[in-house]
Amino acid sequence: MDPAAIVFDLDGVLVDSERVWDEVRRQLVADRGGTWTDAATTAMQGMSTPEWAAYLGSLGAAGTPAELAGAVVAAMAARYREHVPLLPGAVPAVVALADRWPLAVASSSPPELIRVVLAAAGVADRFRVVVSSEEVARGKPAPDVYLAAADRLGVDARSCVAVEDSANGLRSAAAAGMTVIAVPNPHFPPPADALALAAATVPDPSGLTAGLVAQL
Repeated sequence: MDPAAIVFDLDGVLVDSERVWDEVRRQLVADRGGTWTDAATTAMQGMSTPEWAAYLGSLGAAGTPAELAGAVVAAMAARYREHVPLLPGAVPAVVALADRWPLAVASSSPPELIRVVLAAAGVADRFRVVVSSEEVARGKPAPDVYLAAADRLGVDARSCVAVEDSANGLRSAAAAGMTVIAVPNPHFPPPADALALAAATVPDPSGLTAGLVAQL
């Protein structure tokens, strides 16, 4: 049977932003007297804004979580105003899949950054539902954001296909009961146990075809 809908992550799936997030957070931690750790990048992938802001504080960055979040989001918006690094093949894949299935976004980015990316890509009207982890109780790897996307689409999460790139994202979509397609981030590759949760793996967004989805 065809899926009821396809739910996309944003960072690392539609936009090559994971390194931008990493650079911005690293700089903020350094500027505010904290100490970055080797585990920080992977740990924060998939976290909601309140969660990663608190994590930055645990690294010693001075400021309240709200202040840290505001500074990071402002810096990300400034970077996006200069250039939104859309991944090759992402826009054609979205357009082709939207012609056949309802689409949603389930992202850890704050809503304002999601809007910037979708507008820059010219695909905002292709997504019926957009959900940020800021709108749910727990960020990824918890399933909350994917369950919320399915609920707003009016479909069973177990009948949906999810597209993810990171370890926490793959775990989140799988925990929601969705069939998962992995587009592994080449800069921050997910470990084997997370990739094993995917029903299919493609090297980049151009592999997200209707034929692949129909075969799952």
